Amino acid sequence: MGPLFHSLANRVAAQAMKLLFGCVAHVRVVGRKNANRDGGLLLAANHISHFDPFILSSVVGRKIDWMAMAEFFPNPLVGSFLRAVDAFPADRNRADRKTIRTAIERLKQGRVVGVFPEGGIRDGARSLLEGAPLRPGASTLAHIAGVPIVPCVIVGSDRLYS
Repeated sequence: MGPLFHSLANRVAAQAMKLLFGCVAHVRVVGRKNANRDGGLLLAANHISHFDPFILSSVVGRKIDWMAMAEFFPNPLVGSFLRAVDAFPADRNRADRKTIRTAIERLKQGRVVGVFPEGGIRDGARSLLEGAPLRPGASTLAHIAGVPIVPCVIVGSDRLYS
């Protein structure tokens, strides 16, 4: 699939998410300009629901290449969608060289790479919001690629389940 397809897939997905979340949620963004600067950056957010990457993708003014759970990619439908929007697989249990190389390469190309340093959806005491420890990796990626980290905090997306 060529760049035109990826660009179109990203635009369609972003517009669909804006429409969907505009109808069911109030999204407030503070400091959007931090993510809309030129050049590569690592967007690092807490992760409290499956909606988080979609919400962030719909409000950040740049396309985000998400580092996503490797377990999603074998599913033909989900894997095809994720590849179409330039997400790439990450093994949450070990440092995978291919994932690290992909992230650094994209950051050096001036792209935005999105990560959830908690390593998955976390709530309560397991969440960064409640003081859980941050998993290593995000700062190392940003340092090697020479890009800033833009921290994001998501609050309330877990309530979209009800």
